[in-house]
Amino acid sequence: MTFVQVCLNGARGAGDGAVVPLSPGSLADSAAAAVAAGASDVHVHPKSPCGQDTLSPRSVAATLDAIRARVAVPVGVTTGAWAEPDAAARVARVRAWTTLPDHASVNWHEEGAEEVAAALLERGVGVEAGLWSGTDGAERFAVSPLRERVLRVLAEVTDPDPATAEESARVLLAAVGAGHGRPVLLHGEEGGAWPVLRLAVRLGLATRVGLEDTLVLPDGERATGNAPLVRAALGG
Repeated sequence: MTFVQVCLNGARGAGDGAVVPLSPGSLADSAAAAVAAGASDVHVHPKSPCGQDTLSPRSVAATLDAIRARVAVPVGVTTGAWAEPDAAARVARVRAWTTLPDHASVNWHEEGAEEVAAALLERGVGVEAGLWSGTDGAERFAVSPLRERVLRVLAEVTDPDPATAEESARVLLAAVGAGHGRPVLLHGEEGGAWPVLRLAVRLGLATRVGLEDTLVLPDGERATGNAPLVRAALGG
């Protein structure tokens, strides 16, 4: 069976519609429905009270506690630089977390990626190495002393064009190689989300889907939540 991680919300906010979960309670509800639909793993962006991505210990703990009360699968969070632009502050946030996620994504093209990943590993948190197309993330990761210690590689195709996203995915996979011995999770975004997901399934790779990556089902209909996206990814 295909491994599907559900990405509940991403950096989206209230402007993307009420369907996008933001509060700990709504994220927990959405995660529970997505796992019931077949998701094997959860990726979430904890939000501040004003709805912005945050790495604050309080928000991370509240979000993780709420979701874990509803699901029994691994739960991971973002460490994206947009949530905390200063690299040193990002590391400090990770070290201050009072509740730890099972894993956290680290975008390898971002300043401070190595330090953030090291801080996560020191705390026993699995690292998902985010290697984005159109960046030097794959090249940086290839020479990283941490590359064999990550949980998995997230091959993230940023091409939103459904006509070219699959080819962009193949280029990225070639750059990633075999993930330096680590499992590879391949996914796209926006218009490229479904073509890249279908490629991942054909190649037998793990993948992900959710409102972070796309707001629509394969037929273009607006998704009513994360669970319908997971069902569509699994052919339901």
